[in-house]
Amino acid sequence: MKTSEQTVQQIERAIRKICEKFPYSDEPSILTDIHLRVLQESGEILAYDDDDKEITRCVIAEWIDNKDDDFYTKITPTLRQVIKRMSKTVDHLGIMKPYSFVLEDDEKENLAELYVADDDTIIINGELMEGLDKELDNFFADLMKD
Repeated sequence: MKTSEQTVQQIERAIRKICEKFPYSDEPSILTDIHLRVLQESGEILAYDDDDKEITRCVIAEWIDNKDDDFYTKITPTLRQVIKRMSKTVDHLGIMKPYSFVLEDDEKENLAELYVADDDTIIINGELMEGLDKELDNFFADLMKD
């Protein structure tokens, strides 16, 4: 699925709205996750806190009535990229760290952890890990030769 610039802007607007609800504070709130629930039929992104209270919502026009079986798999990288690009803002919310942005489907099922805001934690996605086993095996074999 090719993502249009309009879709990226709509996702950015939704993330900005979330950030506006949790401005930086010396006494951050105790919220552990921001749940992004994407409704495939309506194209909506709904953001919820841990208590299932709605933070904001936004419609992604390009996603309305998308019938792809792998819809969530296709949108996950786009959501990650947008949030990561906005990390300077996302990392400084008035929320006690660590907190996560989590992708959920319309049945509230956790599909992916999109981003973790924590000074000491880095999420390594599958692309980075691809081929690592083989590289480590080769490295170990070379060490054992000596």
